[in-house]
Amino acid sequence: MSKEAKPAAETGEAAPKKSKKLLIILVAAVVVLLGIGGTAAYFLMHKSADHADEEEEIASENVGKKKKGEKEAPPAYVAFDAFTVNLVPETGDQFLQLIMSVEVTELSVGDRLKTFMPKLRNSVMLILSGKKASELVTKEGKEKLAEEIRDKINEIVEVPAVKGKPPQKAVKEVLFTSFIIQ
Repeated sequence: MSKEAKPAAETGEAAPKKSKKLLIILVAAVVVLLGIGGTAAYFLMHKSADHADEEEEIASENVGKKKKGEKEAPPAYVAFDAFTVNLVPETGDQFLQLIMSVEVTELSVGDRLKTFMPKLRNSVMLILSGKKASELVTKEGKEKLAEEIRDKINEIVEVPAVKGKPPQKAVKEVLFTSFIIQ
C-alpha cells in the first residue's frame, strides 16, 4: 500500500503545479488582452474626440455662410443684462424691469455687439426711461418698443459689407424674455 500511496501523492502534487501554471498563464493572457483592448479603446475614442473637435471648429467657421441647397444656419442670440428703469410717471412712480436677447445675423456680429455693449445699454436705457407704462402694457406697445430698440442697435452697430452682398443689419429681432411693470 505504501507503493500505491506514493504515486497518488505524486499525482496529487503534480496536479496543483499544473493548475498553478495554467492559472498564471490564463491571468497573464487576460491582463495582456485587457491592456490591448484598453489601448485600442483609448486611441479610438481619442481619435473620435479629435474628429468631433475638428467638426465643431469647421461648423463655427461656417456659421452664417450659406451654400446653394444648404439649410440656413441656426440662429445666434446675444443676451443683454437686465434693465431696471423708472418709467415716465402717470399715476405715481412706476418701474420697468426688462430682460432681452437679440437675434443677430452672424456670430461675428454678436462679438461686435459685445464690443459696443456700454453704448447699446445706454441707448436702450434712454429709450425705456422715455416710455409710459400705458404705452407698454399692450402687445402692440411691446412690439413697437422691440422695433425701436432693434433700429437703434442697428444704427449704432454697423456690419461691414461683404463683397457682392448689400450691407446687412446687425440685429434681426429683439426678444423680451422678461417684462415686468410695477
